[in-house]
Amino acid sequence: MLCSAAFLCCVPMAMPVGHLVALCSDLGIPAARGATMLSVLLGCAFVSRMFWGWAADRIGGLGAVFAGSACQAAAIAAFAVTQDEVGLFAVSAAYGLGFSGIIPAYVVATRELFPSAEASWRVPAMLFAGMSGMAFGGWFAGALYDHFGFYAPAFAAGALFNLANLLVVGFLLTRQARQSRLPAVLPA
Repeated sequence: MLCSAAFLCCVPMAMPVGHLVALCSDLGIPAARGATMLSVLLGCAFVSRMFWGWAADRIGGLGAVFAGSACQAAAIAAFAVTQDEVGLFAVSAAYGLGFSGIIPAYVVATRELFPSAEASWRVPAMLFAGMSGMAFGGWFAGALYDHFGFYAPAFAAGALFNLANLLVVGFLLTRQARQSRLPAVLPA
């Protein structure tokens, strides 16, 4: 389930990074400004990475994944409806602040949920699922753009993938909370 959550979250994660400059060009915003927006997005992601590490230490890996994914879902939905340059700069900054800590939080969650002796294959499997989602997300956004002729359907689809991710992570969080409330059973 953690691998499917990583895939679902990484599909929308790749969309703005791969298509923001083209989105700007479609809206009549110069490509240089689109590249600047991409730099703002990545700069905010760089700056907020420390915050997400701090958050993962406080609320756990799954909690940080859920919070980052919720931020990402809101920002990817905003990309679908934002048409002006100032708005896209704001959404790019918000997106960068939200998505940057999700992948490291998945690694923390993997370590919290499974024995450390299994990390050598569980972490790469989870990262492979996530990177597969990024590859699919970049391609899928382009395919939807080619079909519809504009980017709103691609970003809307990204928001749907993100909502599915939130359902899976929410289920895992609920399950984790329920298991932590169960009394420990001692062998007889």
